[in-house]
Amino acid sequence: MRVIITNNYDDMSKWAANYVAEKIIDYNPTPEKPFKLGCPTGSSPLGLYKNLIKLYEAGKISFKNVITFNMDEYVGLPEDHPESYHSFMWTNFFSHIDIKKENVHILNGNAPDLMAECENYEKAIEAAGGIDLFMGGIGPDGHIAFNEPGSSLGSKTRIKTLTTNTIQANCRFFNNDVNLVPKQALTVGVGTVMAAREVLIVCNGPQKSRALHHVIDNGINHMWTVSALQAHPHGNIVCDEEACVELKVSTYQYFKDKQRLEGIVERYLNRF
Repeated sequence: MRVIITNNYDDMSKWAANYVAEKIIDYNPTPEKPFKLGCPTGSSPLGLYKNLIKLYEAGKISFKNVITFNMDEYVGLPEDHPESYHSFMWTNFFSHIDIKKENVHILNGNAPDLMAECENYEKAIEAAGGIDLFMGGIGPDGHIAFNEPGSSLGSKTRIKTLTTNTIQANCRFFNNDVNLVPKQALTVGVGTVMAAREVLIVCNGPQKSRALHHVIDNGINHMWTVSALQAHPHGNIVCDEEACVELKVSTYQYFKDKQRLEGIVERYLNRF
């Protein structure tokens, strides 16, 4: 697992966007050989999406031959609801780039058969040839997508009942009313994410520092589901300094020394 430590959120977002863009460009996707990109929602990847939009507007990258698979969606929330993940993705990313609508895949939380929807989502990923790069974030409790503490590290796309902590954390998006927050969601599994050829996780802010500590300093643990990234052959975490405050000093220094010797931070910050 590679850990990249940047100065702040802006640098983290720019680094991650340039890294993703280079992967897509080097892949040279075509209609017959599209690049498959896994997409998260939430506040952490907003800067990443903004920087990818800038690269598209500057003519550096095209998404015409990119197929996307989103991580999750609430159950029972209309697609046009401002807090649905359909709305989030089109508002913050898809409507600003040249991606084809038919290449966008987001779980349908209103499907008549939710279990079949989850099974068909896994089949769609398989039919596309698997995901080349799955982007993601870290929850304060170390979860990825809606794979909350205790989730199986081999899990696939499924229905999840949200914990009280998650519901309360999401209240701010629903007028601070817990009764308005959906109680279930459809989510890709930890195993779904880890089956991607490469995974890139963004992590920022002191509120994520405890999770980052458990994910990096300690062993793989289903109570901190992002820790499964330790076993991935091409797993990456890019974070800011604030997220590192609870890392062991030796861990922090190891990764800082390594990236200084490799010059990898500057390489991607100055890539475009």
